[in-house]
Amino acid sequence: MKNYNIIEKKILEKEKLSKMLLLWRFQQKKIVFTNGCFDLLHLGHIDYLSKAKDEGDILIVGINTDRSVKMLDKGTNRPITGEISRATIIAALHFVDAVVLFDEETPYKLIKTMQPDVLVKGSDYRPEDIVGYDVVKEKGGEVITIDFLKGYSTTGIIERITSGK
Repeated sequence: MKNYNIIEKKILEKEKLSKMLLLWRFQQKKIVFTNGCFDLLHLGHIDYLSKAKDEGDILIVGINTDRSVKMLDKGTNRPITGEISRATIIAALHFVDAVVLFDEETPYKLIKTMQPDVLVKGSDYRPEDIVGYDVVKEKGGEVITIDFLKGYSTTGIIERITSGK
């Protein structure tokens, strides 16, 4: 249970995240933020998150709550895995420093509060269309896109399961 406690401590409420951000900024750490649903963790997620970590010192991952996922157009059966499970799995990755859940459709308020140095999303977005672009650029930060690993997606996995192929 000792390792589980370490993982559990990486899942932060917004107040605790604010305190950790103060510490990391005092230590002059470069803060990287990305977000997603991370439903059914797969190799594409691992590749993406590890590349995001390469962009700085501290990787914070925002995860949509179950309610937030329902606001997105991902289908009525999503998320497959509950928010606590998804947060715990992402927190278990050694290159993830913190996980925070957000309940809105987008993480804009969270990004505005956090003020990350680097904002990362998949290359299916144009940087200027990424939620929080304005916040990060205004403070002189970077907005970076990362190519997805071809052939890996939660939607694709669900389709293979339901089609039996």
